[in-house]
Amino acid sequence: MTVGRGEMLEQVRVDEAVLELRPDFAVLVMTAEGLVNGPGDQVSQAWLADAAGKADAGDPHVEAWREAYRAFGAKPQRTRPSVDALLRRANALPSINKVVDAYNAVSVEYALPIGGEDLDAYRGPARLVRAAGDEPFDVIAGGEPAVEHPDAGEVVWRDDAGVTCRRWNWRQCVRTRLTEDTENGLFLLERLEPYPVERLAEAGDRLAERLREIAPDVRIESRLIGGR
Repeated sequence: MTVGRGEMLEQVRVDEAVLELRPDFAVLVMTAEGLVNGPGDQVSQAWLADAAGKADAGDPHVEAWREAYRAFGAKPQRTRPSVDALLRRANALPSINKVVDAYNAVSVEYALPIGGEDLDAYRGPARLVRAAGDEPFDVIAGGEPAVEHPDAGEVVWRDDAGVTCRRWNWRQCVRTRLTEDTENGLFLLERLEPYPVERLAEAGDRLAERLREIAPDVRIESRLIGGR
């Protein structure tokens, strides 16, 4: 069942099993309705270049995410947290499309994992859980659609149809990815201690600002889950 866009914000949840693993976890959930996306341009490429100049691969938040990965059995040197991977190649990030460039730039500038997905592709609400191991995860392998499965106990984002992002924020599925045709987006800005909640809010404001530059009439709402 498709969840109404207005309902999604209130129905996103973080499972207790995840909070037992990392009680310091918080996520700023943001919906953006009425996006007008398109190919990356000089403006979005400038955002990436500016963020690269502010990138700090030694930010303590990166190590916090490595520790979180180890806690559920992942090897962060092999499958890196998204913010770790982005910061390592901050000077050579490719332009994907305007909206993806916007959140990648904010992710690099703020040393913060950010997931961006097509809200209309969701089936049921987003929730962060520990996987059973049999959930489907849609990928492209060898140029063809394929289905993988997470490891049992792995932390994943999912909806009613399957996993939308593996290993917390390592790899997003094909089904819900943001494209140039995306009109309504869901963004997940994820934080662990010692990252200040105030900085998380500032990153959310920066992302909203960028999305409004892309689509001045976009309607943005947000909700903080967790945080102390």
